[in-house]
Amino acid sequence: MGAQVVGVSTDHHLALAGWQKDQKSRQLLLSDFRRTMLPAYGAMVTDEKSPVYRYAKRAYFIIDKSGTIKFVKVMDSGLDLLNPEEVLAAVKTAM
Repeated sequence: MGAQVVGVSTDHHLALAGWQKDQKSRQLLLSDFRRTMLPAYGAMVTDEKSPVYRYAKRAYFIIDKSGTIKFVKVMDSGLDLLNPEEVLAAVKTAM
């Protein structure tokens, strides 16, 4: 059973399509341009005093086919990346 990897961005869907074409990427990307999904997952800056208010946080979620969240990691800084070994371990645990 293969896993489906989906990227979600706050960029407009046309910007995402342009990026995919430029990068020759076949990665499935979804746009949350109106920021409706991000707050539900705690992946948006909600502090009105923050200079990045309503910006997306870098976040990683593993959600199984039944919709159960198996792994969550929301980074405080958009510059932080998750360690690949941590992702692989979480995927193996979720399977």
